[in-house]
Amino acid sequence: MAEVIGVRFKEVGKVYYFDPDGNSLNSGDMVIVETARGIECGEVVTPNKEVGDDSIVRPLKKLIRIATNQDLKVLEENKEKQLQAFEICEKKIAEHKLEMHLVDVEYTFDNSKILFYFTADGRVDFRMLVKDLASVFRTRIELRQIGVRDEAKMLGGLGICGRPFCCNSFLGDFQPVSIKMAKEQGLSLSPSKISGTCGRLMCCLKYEQEAYTDLLKTTPKIGAIVKTPDGSGLVVDVNLITRTLKVKLDNTPHEAPAHTYNVKQVKLVKDGYIKVDKKDIEQLKGLE
Repeated sequence: MAEVIGVRFKEVGKVYYFDPDGNSLNSGDMVIVETARGIECGEVVTPNKEVGDDSIVRPLKKLIRIATNQDLKVLEENKEKQLQAFEICEKKIAEHKLEMHLVDVEYTFDNSKILFYFTADGRVDFRMLVKDLASVFRTRIELRQIGVRDEAKMLGGLGICGRPFCCNSFLGDFQPVSIKMAKEQGLSLSPSKISGTCGRLMCCLKYEQEAYTDLLKTTPKIGAIVKTPDGSGLVVDVNLITRTLKVKLDNTPHEAPAHTYNVKQVKLVKDGYIKVDKKDIEQLKGLE
């Protein structure tokens, strides 16, 4: 066991553990710590607590100090510098005629490095741009190409649900989302229905997937053969939430509509399976 504090460096970012070094800290406290990027100022989001050794990577970096008024002033000055650096970098990108879109700029707390985040359709040769920026800012320059999901997380916005993006409001890390999840949840595979503003599959498809996975274990799928109180038949439609099935009975093959049964009323003879067609995969491959 080890005593730790959880520190976050971005408003909605990953939480990192540090050794409080004997200090008692509360949520919202600003602290100075050493990270892989150098000295940084972050916000305590997890007060002192004990965690198991399997939850941390040793050796833990120790807290350097609780942020002073001067430290907070430096933080504000860096934010102003970032705005200026953004404008300068955009001009330089235009001068070099590079096919890239600048998304965000970050100064490390000690000003030892400036990070420029951008998106681009492919690889970009930005070596001359880096040299140009280094001559302007006289410090280490790092350009990082990010994906469209990361861009949405940084910039924020409103989703089709009318709420702020999950990635920009509470999601610390992106979870893998697949077309199969949409298929298992019975959703339309139309790109406009299952993709977010970023153009990738909506993160919220992951939220209820465990529940759907559990329901699928005990619910016959479309194409399954089942025994019902009225005879054997083929499952033609399934509602996982209500646990109801529509079954086309063998003894009345031409009768419509199909009979509806609760899962408890039928006995599975041979299960069906959920399949994502190759055509759908080809059409939606850019969403994952």
